Amino acid sequence: MMTERVLIPRLAILGVGLIGGSLALALKQAGAVGEVIGCGRGKPNLEKAVELGVIDSYSRDPLEAVNGADVVFLATPVKTLGPVTQSCLPGLKSGAIITDAGSVKGEVVRAIEPLLPEDIHFVPGHPIAGTEKSGAEAAFSTLYQGKRCILTPTENTNSGALELIRQMWTEAGSNVVQMSLEKHDKILAAISHLPHMVAYSLVNAVGSYDHYEENILEYSAGGFRDFTRIASSDPTMWRDIAETNRDALLEMMEQFEVFFAELKTEVMAGSSDKLFDFFQRSKQLRDAIL
Repeated sequence: MMTERVLIPRLAILGVGLIGGSLALALKQAGAVGEVIGCGRGKPNLEKAVELGVIDSYSRDPLEAVNGADVVFLATPVKTLGPVTQSCLPGLKSGAIITDAGSVKGEVVRAIEPLLPEDIHFVPGHPIAGTEKSGAEAAFSTLYQGKRCILTPTENTNSGALELIRQMWTEAGSNVVQMSLEKHDKILAAISHLPHMVAYSLVNAVGSYDHYEENILEYSAGGFRDFTRIASSDPTMWRDIAETNRDALLEMMEQFEVFFAELKTEVMAGSSDKLFDFFQRSKQLRDAIL
């Protein structure tokens, strides 16, 4: 959609990769952003982001990058969000809004909120979108089209800031929903974090199978490749997620173990009817979300 006014005159993106870059491109396409400044550690990636029109300029100094920014979007790994916020706070103007894309919300909020002065606002958020690719070259403007973005405001969240960030994600094409930190982290442990753990484990299990001289992963076809695609995701990001959403993730891993054990039992027993029932039940649950 095209907006009648520039929603965010100056946007600073800390972490110009798939998530941050795609937001910039989506807002540019919608006419909802003025100037976009990028910040990150890798100069070649930032130069490529300028070349591709993802950002307008960049600085490798967070204080310089956020100078005059109306909104600061944090798109770095979860465990860095607190330190990154602390490093850029002195450069923020009064009334600036910080928001993030962290896949874990409880730990992020506990790290950031205590740092903030009264005139700087924080709106915790998480766009439910992505691919296994990373870097500015992976960004594309339609990443968020029709995807959910979850906002998890707290009692400290400024209502005006919340509304602006809601509008920002709407302009980017997202369907914005709101929920508590705790609910978010439990849901994401189930629908995102657990599948990644399973995919990483499966690749390790098959890749380390040493009954044959060759690497049997070379024989993998569409099903295996599709199922394990997410195991190509950034290891740093997933290490941070596993550590910061530990309790909810462990609960879901234990839930998975119950059903995997049930399946293993039926395979060992050769129980045709029970195997069929297990697969049929799974198919019905999966088909219902299509």
